[in-house]
Amino acid sequence: MKVPITRPDVGAAEAEAAARVVHSGWLTQGPEVAAFEQELAAAVGASHAVAVANCTVALELALRCSGVRRGDDVVTVSHSFIATANAVVAAGARPVFCDVEEDTFGMDPRSLERAITPKTRAVLAVHQIGMPCDIEGILEVARRHSLPVIEDAACAIGSEIEVGGRWERIGKPHGVIACFSFHPRKVLTMGDGGMLTMADAATAERLRRLRQHAMSIPDTIRHHSNKVTFEEYVEPAYNFRLTDLQAAVGRPQLRRLASIVAERRRIADRYAAALANNAVFAPPVERRGVRSNWQSYSLRIRPGVKTSQLEILQALVDRGVVAKRGIMNAHQTAAYADDTRFGVVAGGLPRSEKLRDESVVIPLFHGMTAEEEAYVLRALADVAALAEMAH
Repeated sequence: MKVPITRPDVGAAEAEAAARVVHSGWLTQGPEVAAFEQELAAAVGASHAVAVANCTVALELALRCSGVRRGDDVVTVSHSFIATANAVVAAGARPVFCDVEEDTFGMDPRSLERAITPKTRAVLAVHQIGMPCDIEGILEVARRHSLPVIEDAACAIGSEIEVGGRWERIGKPHGVIACFSFHPRKVLTMGDGGMLTMADAATAERLRRLRQHAMSIPDTIRHHSNKVTFEEYVEPAYNFRLTDLQAAVGRPQLRRLASIVAERRRIADRYAAALANNAVFAPPVERRGVRSNWQSYSLRIRPGVKTSQLEILQALVDRGVVAKRGIMNAHQTAAYADDTRFGVVAGGLPRSEKLRDESVVIPLFHGMTAEEEAYVLRALADVAALAEMAH
């Protein structure tokens, strides 16, 4: 058996939705995108949602609409897919990296406080691998410095936090804007795509203009008009549109979101129970007041284990279980190694580096069979036994 790190859950409902769009004759951004926006906003409890081509451009637009300009600093985490830092650079700003908390994999509010300077214009927090970060602690620090908080929620559709005794989904949003991804590694996918959610209507309207060359009149309105209409272009902007084909494929999955997340949580519970006393692998634990969607399942290699991360990964791959190294760090890549251009807070990023080198991401996805779940657990048990025997 070979178990992949993930497997997109698409089938007849998505095929029928795509066929509906093909037969409609309208393939680009149109009524399906508008419907997907409304449905996703309702699903996460947001006032507005704006669909775009992917989450990286969503982050760039969120930064621009939050007042970030060329030469500004944005405090974010290095411990994330490189797109987080790339979006800051695309907006003309400098990413300043702060460290993370080991249990949430997310921004440490204390490290954030130390990273803020007079040049800081925004905070970009990440809900990493679906585990909500300490957004309340981050917001508290940001409020003291009058800084907007943008949530990189690429992995976090369906994740929740407890606010005032009530559970709220990530994306409400809790900062000024939250940004989601629909890449095939994510919980919902249509091949690619992104979404921004926000409370402010004026911000939503500007985002809709910016994603389509700042066109004053959408092409959907021009297409249905009985009068000759000339559009204006009110500021330099972009082509960051989502297509109706993609949106149509996403809508059936969004309707299944609750059951999708419930299945992922069941698998995570099975893994945690099986690994509770494992001598090599420590399962992740949700902090009180957060519920992960378990977009990815990241194990920690326990202290004192002598078998290397690389040896463990190879042993799992040899057994047909696709596994990955822990979340990357942008500052450890060639692209961001020049710390004269990209700032790292005093004291470095020890927890980020430790998590990358001492974590193993294993398969967890909705649609896993019971046999696949059991196979992954047997492989982990085998590898753990070999690691103990070797030392």
